[in-house]
Amino acid sequence: MSTNTCVWFEIPVADLDRARAFYSAVLRRDLSRQDGDPNPMVAFTDMSDPGVSGHLYPGKPPAAGTGPTIHLSAPDGLDATAARVRAAGGAVVSDPIEIPSGSFFYATDPDGNSIGFFAV
Repeated sequence: MSTNTCVWFEIPVADLDRARAFYSAVLRRDLSRQDGDPNPMVAFTDMSDPGVSGHLYPGKPPAAGTGPTIHLSAPDGLDATAARVRAAGGAVVSDPIEIPSGSFFYATDPDGNSIGFFAV
């Protein structure tokens, strides 16, 4: 049994290949596309990874900035991650926010999904 409150997340995207390119560039990892049942998806980690993860799937994203926010790890700090968000077609929508456990900023992906990028 998991001790995490969140066990899986799904992010709807209009163009799966465009979203894969965006998240791969920003997170500096090759995300794999899987075209099996029940629908095609792009997984953030291997399905055997014991940590909390999720996937992208073809769907209708909410209106820009109105859906839930998923926070992802900033692999090499906030500044470098923010630069990649912009370069890959997303938008940084906040300055860094400091909290006791680290810092993060809010962004949107090319579909308008709200994403936080967190650094410890």
